[in-house]
Amino acid sequence: MSAPGRPAGSGLAAPAPDPVRAPFPRLREIAEGVHVYEQLPGGWCLNNAGLVAGADRSLLVDTVATRARALHLREETRRVVPGGPDFVVNTHFHGDHVFGNEHFVPRAAVISHEQTRSDIEEAGLGLCHLWPGVDWGEPRLTLPDVTFREAMTLRLGGLTVELLEIGPAHTASDVVAWVPERRVLFTGDVIWSGVTPFLLMGSVEGSLAAVERLRALGPETVVPGHGAVAGTDALDATEAYVRWLRGIAEDGLRAGLSPLQAAGKADLGPFAALVDPERLAGNLHRAYAELEGLPPGERIDVAAGFGDMVEFNGGLPFSAA
Repeated sequence: MSAPGRPAGSGLAAPAPDPVRAPFPRLREIAEGVHVYEQLPGGWCLNNAGLVAGADRSLLVDTVATRARALHLREETRRVVPGGPDFVVNTHFHGDHVFGNEHFVPRAAVISHEQTRSDIEEAGLGLCHLWPGVDWGEPRLTLPDVTFREAMTLRLGGLTVELLEIGPAHTASDVVAWVPERRVLFTGDVIWSGVTPFLLMGSVEGSLAAVERLRALGPETVVPGHGAVAGTDALDATEAYVRWLRGIAEDGLRAGLSPLQAAGKADLGPFAALVDPERLAGNLHRAYAELEGLPPGERIDVAAGFGDMVEFNGGLPFSAA
C-alpha cells in the first residue's frame, strides 16, 4: 500500500526523520591552482563550491547554504589564499549557492549574470521557509556587485576563468565557469553527478542544448553543482536523464495523465539510485509545459511542482544541510 496521498507504484519510501547533517568537507586540489569544496552526497541544499587560485588573484565559484557551512568554506579558502578570494561568482540564484555571499564581502566582488542578480533579489530568503528544520544561521541577502550578459573573462595570473551564460537549463540564466588552462569546468546546477537533475525552474530542451555546448569546450574534469567530481561521464548521465524525462512526459501527455500521475507510473530504472529521485514529479511540470508550447525558461507554477514532489515523496524531501 502506498503512503497516504502518494501515487501507487512510485517506488519511493516516505523519508524517516533524520537529524544527521552532512560532514563539512576540506577544500581539495583537483588540478594545479583549482580546488573543490565537495559536499556529498549532494542532495537538497548540499551544493559544491570551487576555488581558482591564480598567481595574482583568486575566484570562488558559488557559496553554500548555511552560516556554519559558509564560515567553514571561508576558512578553507583562507588556507589556500590568505585573506580569502577576490571574486565570488554565483552560477544561479538559488539560496544554497548564494546565501554565503555575505561572508566573503567586502574583500570579494560578487559577480553574476544580470538576470541572476534580479532573481536573487526577488527570491530573497524564501528557501529558508521550505526547510524550517535547517539551521540557516539567519542569512543576510548579499546581492552581486558586478553583472554581465553572455560572457565575462577574468585573468587571475596564469589562470583564466571564462564565465559563460549557458541557460536556460536549471534556471533561466545559468552560468558556468571554465578554466581552460586546466580543462576544469564548474557547471553549477546545469550538470549533476549521482544526483537527480532539477529542471522545474529552467528548461528540458535548454538543458540538452547546454550539454552540447559544454561538451564542445572539451573539459577533462567536471565539477557539478551537486554530487561527486567527475569527468565527461557526468555530461552523459545528465543528458540521459533529461532525454528519459522528456519521453516520460510525452507518454504521459498522450495518455492524458497529470505530471504527478505520470511520475507515479514511471519506472525509474537506473535513475532510481540517484539522490532525490522525487524531483521527477517537479521536472514533469516543466517537461509538460514545454511540450505544450511554453518557451524555455519562462515562468511556471513552482509551488504546484514542489507540492507534487512532496506528495510523490510522501513528505518533505530531506535536506542534510
